[in-house]
Amino acid sequence: MFKIEWKENAIREISKLEKNIALKIYRKVDSLIADIKSSDVKRLKGQNMFRLRVGDYWVLFEIKGELITVLKVGHRKNIYDF
Repeated sequence: MFKIEWKENAIREISKLEKNIALKIYRKVDSLIADIKSSDVKRLKGQNMFRLRVGDYWVLFEIKGELITVLKVGHRKNIYDF
């Protein structure tokens, strides 16, 4: 069973979004607990991170053991601007 941890940066980013979009993202991330092998999850090339697609928004996260750490949330066109 996985546990989800949200980094402060990810929480700040999701709080700036519209409520209905933020709620969709929270629900989709929570669904990772049951099914980490979702078709919307892809491993990023050359990195130890994954991305979860939620409409036009992507969630970047890491998996260490049974801990999913959400690192960043943003629109797909500028998600990689770290």
